[in-house]
Amino acid sequence: MAAKVKLTKQELKRCKDELKRFKRYLPMLELKKTQLTVELRRIRSEAETTRVRLDALTAATTSWIGLLNDDPSVGDFIQIESISRGTGNIAGVDIPVFEGVTFADLRYDLFEKPLWFDRAIRAIKELFELQSTIVVLEEQETLIAEELRVTSQRVNLFEKVMIPQTKHNIRNIQLFLGDQQTAAVVRGKISKKKLRSAA
Repeated sequence: MAAKVKLTKQELKRCKDELKRFKRYLPMLELKKTQLTVELRRIRSEAETTRVRLDALTAATTSWIGLLNDDPSVGDFIQIESISRGTGNIAGVDIPVFEGVTFADLRYDLFEKPLWFDRAIRAIKELFELQSTIVVLEEQETLIAEELRVTSQRVNLFEKVMIPQTKHNIRNIQLFLGDQQTAAVVRGKISKKKLRSAA
């Protein structure tokens, strides 16, 4: 339940100042909501594109993936040195940014290994990079979606509760003060009339 509003000039000034603040703050919230919505669409689109690339690469490897049974040492030549992640900022939200994967440069004798060996290593590295990219994009999506939810709630709070309630309070105070002023004028006239009739 809303707190009872004092029907005074000071309260009227406070309510008017509050309304100005709300009206100044609301467009910033709406802009943030728009930015987050656009960014969320971009992230989802990028994640979908990356998933399509991952599926295409996976489908392309199915024709020769059975060859890995002939030479299971492929995994020995794939070592991750580091996974680089940075931090970005979207409308005040810190998000992780995938920068890449660094693999150790492990040499092998091209004459000893089968022809497909090099292609298999490249494909496995690319699969890992695409999967890592998707993981980071999903983290971004989660963070942006949560911030969008909170921002939307704030926009609704300002639009549907705080601004209308403050306007209602201002109207009530103005009516009360207007009635008080009218009553004071009437009392003054009555007093004047009584003084004249007494004289």
